[in-house]
Amino acid sequence: MTQLQAAAVVETGKVFLGIEMGSTRIKAVLIGPDHSVIATGVHDWESCLENGYWTYPLSAVWAGIQDAYQNMAAEVAKQYGTPLRTLAGMGISAMMHGYLPFDREGNLLTAFRTWRNTTTGEAAEKLTEAFHFNIPQRWSIAHLYQAMLNGEEHVKNLHFLTTLAGYVHWQLTGERVLGVGEASGMFPIDSAACDYDAEMLRIFDGLSGDYPWKLRELLPKVLPAGRQAGVLTEAGAKLLDPSGVLQPGAPLCPPEGDAGTGMTATNAVAARTGNVSAGTSVFAMAVLEKPLKHVYPEIDMVTTPTGKPVAMVHCNTCTSELNAWVKLFGEVAGVMGGDASPDRLFPVLFEKALEGDADCGGLMAFNYFSGEPVTGLSDGRPLVARRADAPMTLANFMRTQLYSAMATLKIGMDLLFDKEQVELDQLTGHGGLFKTPVVGQKLMAGALNTPVSVMETAGEGGPWGMALLAAYMVNRQGDETLEQYLSNQVFASVRSSRMQPDSADVEGFQAFIKRYKAALAVEKAAVEAL
Repeated sequence: MTQLQAAAVVETGKVFLGIEMGSTRIKAVLIGPDHSVIATGVHDWESCLENGYWTYPLSAVWAGIQDAYQNMAAEVAKQYGTPLRTLAGMGISAMMHGYLPFDREGNLLTAFRTWRNTTTGEAAEKLTEAFHFNIPQRWSIAHLYQAMLNGEEHVKNLHFLTTLAGYVHWQLTGERVLGVGEASGMFPIDSAACDYDAEMLRIFDGLSGDYPWKLRELLPKVLPAGRQAGVLTEAGAKLLDPSGVLQPGAPLCPPEGDAGTGMTATNAVAARTGNVSAGTSVFAMAVLEKPLKHVYPEIDMVTTPTGKPVAMVHCNTCTSELNAWVKLFGEVAGVMGGDASPDRLFPVLFEKALEGDADCGGLMAFNYFSGEPVTGLSDGRPLVARRADAPMTLANFMRTQLYSAMATLKIGMDLLFDKEQVELDQLTGHGGLFKTPVVGQKLMAGALNTPVSVMETAGEGGPWGMALLAAYMVNRQGDETLEQYLSNQVFASVRSSRMQPDSADVEGFQAFIKRYKAALAVEKAAVEAL
């Protein structure tokens, strides 16, 4: 799309907005009718630990959304000479799971408890046993049941329970709804009904005792992709754009989680496709042809934005420790008078990792900022260790940090590949780990022993995927499925690179992961001692 064409679609309101609240960044992406990006805006933020829970204040949510939107709108005005007044459609996405409970008057009953908390082990275990279905600690229902087990006073006053994406959508539209993919991180979904599993709802109500509510009454309504989920109200438009330039009336698609937008942004919503999202956290999604034979605590069962069953391996930490080391090396470079910019450091240090020993030469690292349910840790301590005779080179060190970011994911994915014989025709990588060409893609292919593709649009990420879902809602023709729309209308001309696993990388990572599993005892001791 030319600049004149982009200016015209902005002026006539033929643009779609996706906003995603990630763990460290809120991003707004505006796309045109051809699905290309017209403008973006970002706001950086961080969770904080308060009273034993990882949280974000709701005031920070709105300050961040408004800042990201204003940065995007300012780019529109600067680049195209016209203000952003109207939208053809929009959608809201956020980090999945967590706990946002409200009373009848709409007051938040506790601070927002994010996905990062690992305080719901007892609830998750008991619900998994009761449902015969894995309930991870991150899920909203685990947070609710743990609050019940703890005897928390607020539970009896609960009127509405939602996620971060659901909360923001509610404030913008007045509608208490969720996309089915996001809803599948609150409570198990019956894919055939595209709704919460009725039998599990019944079981939970049997566990809830004398509380004055039934669970279905608390949960948002479930909608599949393609359905309209409300319109931007006048109050919602002012919340999003306090300047008053943005007009109300835009239709909103169902709010989705970052898993669903990642699947959409990588065209991984059909059976036998998958994606790996590697940023602050890392998770891999595999769209299944058939249900899994067994229940695994390491594997979550969620859905695509249209309700298809998906096996998900989610790890709480991916690049945070890697980023911390790059920042430290940047300080060293700065003291020495060198170029310490992240745009220079990340490619140089990532590419250096390719020179390291395939098994990292005896170095070991754990990137755990918090607990990791996949490996059974309720808390974490970033850790570096090595044998005394290990070659302590920069190349080995960086390769170790990259392997560490993939190791827990590998443990979970092996269950799918080895025990369930899940087969994928396509596994697409996206997120910060893949920003440097080749490196993350090559090492991930070796770690998982499967081909990994990276699209030229990989850097657009979840908020672009959210904007695509908004475009699908408006543009779909008749019974056109999301898979058809993405393949034919969005990705038909998108270039991608596909990398086969290198045998040396595969063997090297196998040696590394064997030592990694043995060294988990060291990480557990560090948690106890530090």
